[in-house]
Amino acid sequence: MSAASGSGESDGSTRAVVVDDSRFMRTLIRNLLEDGGVDVIGEAKNGSEAVEAVCERDPDVVTMDIEMPSMNGLEAVDAIMREHPTPVLMLSAHTEEDADVTFEALDRGAVDFVTKPGGEVTSSMPRVKQELVEKVESAARVDLSADARAAAPHRSSASADARAGSVGTAEPGGASSAGARSSTGARSTRDAERSPPTNGSTTAREATTASAADREPTPTSTRDSKRCYPDVGTLVVGASTGGPNVVERVVSELPRAANLRVLVVQHMPEGFTERFAARLDERSAYAVREAASGEQIEAGEARVAPGGKHLLTTSDRNGRLKLELTETEQIHGVRPAIDLTMASTVETVDGPLCGVLLTGMGRDGVDGMRRIARSGGYTVAQDETTSAIFGMPRRAIETGCVDVVAAAGDVAPSALEFFAEEE
Repeated sequence: MSAASGSGESDGSTRAVVVDDSRFMRTLIRNLLEDGGVDVIGEAKNGSEAVEAVCERDPDVVTMDIEMPSMNGLEAVDAIMREHPTPVLMLSAHTEEDADVTFEALDRGAVDFVTKPGGEVTSSMPRVKQELVEKVESAARVDLSADARAAAPHRSSASADARAGSVGTAEPGGASSAGARSSTGARSTRDAERSPPTNGSTTAREATTASAADREPTPTSTRDSKRCYPDVGTLVVGASTGGPNVVERVVSELPRAANLRVLVVQHMPEGFTERFAARLDERSAYAVREAASGEQIEAGEARVAPGGKHLLTTSDRNGRLKLELTETEQIHGVRPAIDLTMASTVETVDGPLCGVLLTGMGRDGVDGMRRIARSGGYTVAQDETTSAIFGMPRRAIETGCVDVVAAAGDVAPSALEFFAEEE
């Protein structure tokens, strides 16, 4: 396929196919994209035509409507992923029904979604165009093979394992993901970054992952029987393009016994984060909901930053952690911003603090990870192999502030190694 790799590099302009049953909407989207430098090489009015266009024209990305005659958007995603895998960006309306279908499309292989532009030309159209073009450019750079690896089957057992207190997960190769990194090796990555590694590698990712496949896995049952979590820990998870399924995997693999407070910052439009939180709640041992300003967050709870608002933490007179939402200006062009949430936890959290940075384009979260590392906290970045886009994690790794670089299935276990103590 013609889509670029997860490194974020591409040659020439992005080539897109626009799919919508409305001629007016196809024309509007085409005009917005072409004004933004995207080359629209084809259109389709239903899913069947979309599959034909993708197979014939080999675009870098497809913008996909949901409700269409003949073959709807979900069926089209299935067919494209089966016949000619290509990054698909869903166009979704601000309705609960569309939100549910959109997340189902992500489950089936779509890489991201964007709010469908309205039919009226208003003062907000430049912002709509910018968001659409940026999302299309980002989606076009997704490495679909990495996305498939990151979303390896886990949902059927993850929640039950988490509720039972299990930490490890079985990878397709049969090894325990938790055993793929020893506690000692995970905590020494920043030290390795400061000194040239003996194998000549110069990156944290290579220093961390080079020998992972050669390590003997630790039996999950033996390790978990000796694991305890004496303090209330705080985990901040940040992600962008390609992130929802990986975030779901990470949160679903956190055992309630870990006694964590979890903050999730996923770049997502306003109106969708509430449904995203509900999905996480259904699939994890933690009580997950969209964050509300002024509420306290306790151990065993997780909160998702609402779309369109920054999520900050504060502490009250008794030292309890409280949440605050703001609508201050965007950071790195996004709101919520991972950087702001991580920075605020450094200032207010009393106890173990871990930052996790997952797949995404740009550099949001890099400064936050650096701050957590400098404060004595722990940092985990998703690896290149399983990142749909290796932009944010790569930039964090390059700063030397990352303790461990982990595949999607190893992220939660790597964080838990930090919070846990052996009896």
